[in-house]
Amino acid sequence: MLGGVLGGVQVHRSRPGRQTGRMNELLSRHRAVMPSWLALYYDEPLEIVRAEGRRVTDADGRVYLDFFAGILTNAVGYDIAEISDAVRRQVDTGVLHTSTLYLIRQQVALAERIARLSGIPDAKVFFTTSGTEANEAALLLTTTARRSNQVLALRNSYHGRAFATMGVTGNRGWSASSLSPVNVSYVHGGYVYRSPFRSLSDRDYIAACTDDLRDVIETTTAGDVACMIVEPIQGVGGFATPPDGLFGAFKEVLDEYGILLVSDEVQTGWGRTGQHFWGIEAHGVTPDAMTFAKGLGNGLAIGGVVARPDLMDSIDANSISTFGGNPISTAGASAALDYVLDHDLQGNAAKQGQRLLTGLAELPDRCAAVGDVRGKGLMIGIELVEPGGTKPSPAAAATVLEQTRAGGLLVGKGGLFGNVIRLAPPMTLTDEEAEEGLAILVDAIMHL
Repeated sequence: MLGGVLGGVQVHRSRPGRQTGRMNELLSRHRAVMPSWLALYYDEPLEIVRAEGRRVTDADGRVYLDFFAGILTNAVGYDIAEISDAVRRQVDTGVLHTSTLYLIRQQVALAERIARLSGIPDAKVFFTTSGTEANEAALLLTTTARRSNQVLALRNSYHGRAFATMGVTGNRGWSASSLSPVNVSYVHGGYVYRSPFRSLSDRDYIAACTDDLRDVIETTTAGDVACMIVEPIQGVGGFATPPDGLFGAFKEVLDEYGILLVSDEVQTGWGRTGQHFWGIEAHGVTPDAMTFAKGLGNGLAIGGVVARPDLMDSIDANSISTFGGNPISTAGASAALDYVLDHDLQGNAAKQGQRLLTGLAELPDRCAAVGDVRGKGLMIGIELVEPGGTKPSPAAAATVLEQTRAGGLLVGKGGLFGNVIRLAPPMTLTDEEAEEGLAILVDAIMHL
């Protein structure tokens, strides 16, 4: 181990060194049977074999503070007794699966809670197994209800890896095919840092993007658009954070044309933004539908759509979800939701997020490689650039990823150009852990 003190906090740097024979063997096996496009972090990929709280342990016994939480999925942390016990109780019944062809008590109870929390009047819920599938379902509902395959989406967006969700993803790096069942028009708004309107005040920025939305509807569509799908904060897009109120202004225009609004809350839901339980609430608007996944299950496979009853009931063909809302996932998700609410994790996300943002705020002035620091709550992005301009620097992001790992911290990476460091630790993060992670991160960035 290497060590040092930064800002009063001890910084530990582990030396990964050479991969062990065991890890080399696993990596070789992975490459032999897994797709070449299935990305792995780090020059020497790690295998996580144990976890507790906010820390994970790799196969070589090295311990890391986790600031990415399985891509925002382990929202409550690791080895949480209340969640594990709920799963064990369901396992002990012997009923691991039944399918939606039968009544599932845990599914109904969880749907009732989500419907109430959504703020959508008389909402109904459909469960899936992932965020991708949830967004696919939302697109199915809206295009069916409106009898149109036209969809509006944001530039720099990401909504999943299936056929329709890939079609509405406004990020070329995640669009493997140009084929799509939907006809998509993209608008400005989500990504301020590289927007042509970036120099405007928030008020003028919102006005310019709203004018763009109206122009896109009038010039690139046939008018009968099914929906607009938005991320309140663009996740894969590098935690790009638009001004509060943008989507409220958009909704006024959408309502003029009868266009439905879908909020993709896969990454922003369950209080992670700190300000609100759902990210869209910052914009003063209730969407027609919201999609969710990730943090609800704290690692269990669950997602879904919550929507207006007329929208949810617009499907007139047979449809089920074999695994969506299964007894194991809904039992664990209910326990995770209890934990989020009972321990005010939204409040802690606001507190710790502000701690991290305050510690990072001066980086653009101190380090020429930092172009932007942004985010809300425990969703924070650091955009890295070539010094002296705004040209993206994916190399700098790759360096920071490796250096933070060496320091004992796991962070994420994303953005349109792969040049954004993403911070999204479990929402149970403590004061001491926030300071520890901040010190490791700042140290890595300042050595670029």
